Amino acid sequence: MNLCIFEDNGYTKLLPLTYLRPVYDLRCGINTIREKIVRAYPGLPVSLLCRDYLKEVLKEDNPGLRINYLPEDRYLFVNGRVLFEDNLKKSINLESEGVYLQDNSVIAAVVKGDNLKPIRRKLGQPLEREDFKGLPVHGVKAKQLDYTWDFIHHNSGQIKEDFKVLSRGGIIAGGVYEGVSILERSNIYIAEDAQVKPGVILDAENGPIFIDKGAKVLPNATIIGPAFVGAGSTVKVGAKIYEGSSFGEVCKVGGEVEESIIHSYSNKQHDGFLGHAYLGQWVNLGAGTNNSDLKNNYGTVKVPVNGKIIDSGSMFVGATIGDHSKTGINTMLNTGTVIGVFSNVFGAEFPPKFIPSFSWGGAEGFIEHEFDKAVASARCVLERRDKEITPQMARLYRHVFEMTEPQREALNF
Repeated sequence: MNLCIFEDNGYTKLLPLTYLRPVYDLRCGINTIREKIVRAYPGLPVSLLCRDYLKEVLKEDNPGLRINYLPEDRYLFVNGRVLFEDNLKKSINLESEGVYLQDNSVIAAVVKGDNLKPIRRKLGQPLEREDFKGLPVHGVKAKQLDYTWDFIHHNSGQIKEDFKVLSRGGIIAGGVYEGVSILERSNIYIAEDAQVKPGVILDAENGPIFIDKGAKVLPNATIIGPAFVGAGSTVKVGAKIYEGSSFGEVCKVGGEVEESIIHSYSNKQHDGFLGHAYLGQWVNLGAGTNNSDLKNNYGTVKVPVNGKIIDSGSMFVGATIGDHSKTGINTMLNTGTVIGVFSNVFGAEFPPKFIPSFSWGGAEGFIEHEFDKAVASARCVLERRDKEITPQMARLYRHVFEMTEPQREALNF
């Protein structure tokens, strides 16, 4: 048996976070969706299916993995938008072919031999229900992530679940200075080379705290679990980190943060509030940037998704900000704001709730962020972290620039 993680058309409802990555490489909890699925089936050879324009960068980032290539004759397919848990694994019979559905959405499928032919013809495109027709159908219950706010709502529970699976509670391997207050030590993990400085409060009474290798928590910061601080990340002096927050690798986080995910290599260093938000990679929030996550009338938040306004059904929804986007100092973002990739937002008033990719401006208006200038800025940012923009990445950026041009034209800039 081989394991194949695939994308379906649901990725479109998770833009802009999925412009530059497959949906299964988004983080929820401590780990990415892909890491959770692979963890459920240790030892199985892994193949990844993605949109064709992502293929070359995905291959570059995952040497040795099969990308859009299915040479074997037996596969377990798992939808890359599914939070894979034990109850789902128990529902899947690897010995016989079948497709596992929830509300007509393919959650998983066991496919062999000739039944793989329709799927092989779709390599480079999202898979859908019709690509698995002819297989016995089974109903199943699963946690499927349909919108960006679903990641936020599941994040606390996923931190707890990942922490339990990783089984490192009570291990304090890094440096904890005198004057640190630790509440519920058995619910805390501090990895080797991590540092927790004097005056820090780690409150894990209501959920675990996972501080990964090389991370730093600077003096007088407070972290309330469940929370995750990724490898090489820094929680700044006096930061207030509330429950349900996950920070991936090499982030710098300060101010006040609540129930938010910062993917990796992104900075929210300064004072300002970030709540119920998801930031992509290489994002930088200027000093004093604040996002609203609650309407004044306490109604449910409506969010722009693919040109439509969707009622989230939730009272709390903050900002979604795509990779390589930036805000200026004292920027204000309204509830449910969505900012595309490679955008630069600034100014004293609230900008629109939807800001297309490669935009430059604020409440007074936007112009197109010229492609060459946007990539030049990104190159400088990556070089500061000893990374580079490869030719494959540059082609991906150009593709996304061109595919998002109609959004900018619709707003007359």
